[in-house]
Amino acid sequence: MFIVCPSCLAKNRVPEEKMSQQPSCGRCQHALLPQALIELNEANFSNFIQNSDLPILIDLWAAWCGPCKMMAPYFAECARQNPQVIFAKIDTEANPRLNQAFHIRSIPTLVLMNKSTEIARISGVLRSAELQQWLNQQLSSQWS
Repeated sequence: MFIVCPSCLAKNRVPEEKMSQQPSCGRCQHALLPQALIELNEANFSNFIQNSDLPILIDLWAAWCGPCKMMAPYFAECARQNPQVIFAKIDTEANPRLNQAFHIRSIPTLVLMNKSTEIARISGVLRSAELQQWLNQQLSSQWS
């Protein structure tokens, strides 16, 4: 399984049986699965998406958006509870090309990706339990 390091963007091969042992990057030694949010932008997006074998849940948001601010702690909580998923954020204002590429009409919007393929999307505020339920449904239908 390949995982891109969120710190240095190096591509790392990790055997599936070692995924639960908190693998670290071979180049920079940072955690590959930090259970924290990863900031994606126009510079690192393609490398990260194309080279990660884990599902990636992206929160497309903006600093001025009240509902985005309301959902942020729920998204972070869900990230801590799901080490088998990479949780990422994209600031739509700072990354207009990604905003356009995703055809964002409202925020917050969550997009679940498998490499460069969009698996599912949902817009609007989700609390922790709702977000976890939606994610579980998507993962069970796509990765079982």
